[in-house]
Amino acid sequence: MDNFVQIHSINKEYPAPNGEKNIILQDINLEIRQGDFISLIGHSGCGKSTLLNIIAGMEKPSGGYVEVDATRVKRPGVERMMVFQNYSLLPWLSAWDNVALAVDKVLSHKPKAERDRIIATHLEMVGLKDAAHKKPGQLSGGMKQRVALARALAIKPKLLLLDEPFGALDALTRKSLQTELMDICNLAHITTIMVTHDVDEALLLSDRVVMLNNGPAATIGQILDVPFGRSRILSDIVDHPLYHDLRHELLNFLHHQQQAQYKAVARIPVGKTST
Repeated sequence: MDNFVQIHSINKEYPAPNGEKNIILQDINLEIRQGDFISLIGHSGCGKSTLLNIIAGMEKPSGGYVEVDATRVKRPGVERMMVFQNYSLLPWLSAWDNVALAVDKVLSHKPKAERDRIIATHLEMVGLKDAAHKKPGQLSGGMKQRVALARALAIKPKLLLLDEPFGALDALTRKSLQTELMDICNLAHITTIMVTHDVDEALLLSDRVVMLNNGPAATIGQILDVPFGRSRILSDIVDHPLYHDLRHELLNFLHHQQQAQYKAVARIPVGKTST
């Protein structure tokens, strides 16, 4: 289905201490096909997470709108599940019970045996079959993030939203989870939007990489199509002739944004700060 997600003329602003407006996002337009994996990339402060929160319905835009599957986003909904960098697990509950919180709430119409099967299936899907009854304090960072993924996927959302989900993990764990996420999204044909600072992660997972200009009033500066087929193995695509061209294009965009940021700071008069 074309235009499964429509982001139309999104603006976001907050009141500044001096009475003026602090414009975060300005005129963001994006169309996403069903099953696509989109990465949002840009320097800190450009509004990536703000845009993700607007899509999730956790923040309201100052202008414009978001539609998911032809329905206007007005508030959070179970068809849009978010996975955060900090796991967001309840520490006094087991991995099973953390997943059950979502399943029992959203799928309460299903018999308990069916809900238990869904929980068990998704914990096994993320490699936690043998850790189902451990609490978060007994799990590594990677295992905690697997629980968060299982919880999000268990209720079969239409849209998966990821806010730097692997940013706090070590390199080996991150690579393992990237591969698992890619396989799960391909298998379930889940539409996914991910915020990341990792260029290689974006190229490994994405169909398109959306690059945001620096704020304030951040806009979409460039959209990069990633032509590699699915499923991907990082070692294979790194050897592809296009990979280094794509990587250079991403890094070049980020470099130019960084240079523009330095120049903007240098122009601020002594004794004043930027907003």
